[in-house]
Amino acid sequence: MSDSTTARPVVLDVWCELQCPDCRSALDDLRALRKRYGDNLELRLRHFPLDKHKHAFAAAQAAEEAAEQGKGWPYTEAVLARTEELGAKGEPFLIEVAGELGLDAEEFDTALIDGRHILIVDADQAEGKAIGVSGTPTYVIGGERLDGGQSQEGLLARIEEIADRLLAGAGPGS
Repeated sequence: MSDSTTARPVVLDVWCELQCPDCRSALDDLRALRKRYGDNLELRLRHFPLDKHKHAFAAAQAAEEAAEQGKGWPYTEAVLARTEELGAKGEPFLIEVAGELGLDAEEFDTALIDGRHILIVDADQAEGKAIGVSGTPTYVIGGERLDGGQSQEGLLARIEEIADRLLAGAGPGS
């Protein structure tokens, strides 16, 4: 069952924390990548909540619930755009954003209470630590780890360079 007309997308793991101002700064780069590559680049949100941000762990769980309800990236972007509000309001803010996006806010509340997404967040964090992630955002593409943090300088170009190389090597009919 191989389809020779479509290559598999290149995967970009984005180790992110939804209360992180540096991750918010990286949103423009992620949008630019999505626009340039479309379906040829799969952006995968990976959770790496930092202890210094009180609501980051709950936000990671909420992002998983949003993904389950079909709006993972829109939710992630909406929360990242308002990191100060998340810091000030906490979990009620996460539920508020869900409602703004037309998601089932009551289900968000239940998910945060019953902890149904904790294992996913814990697994992401453990994998991140195992591969050397120490801060956010951190990107992994083609087996290469690129650390973001306060300096996003040059990261977009480096990601594009790796993605172009991987896509060129993964052409159809090889």
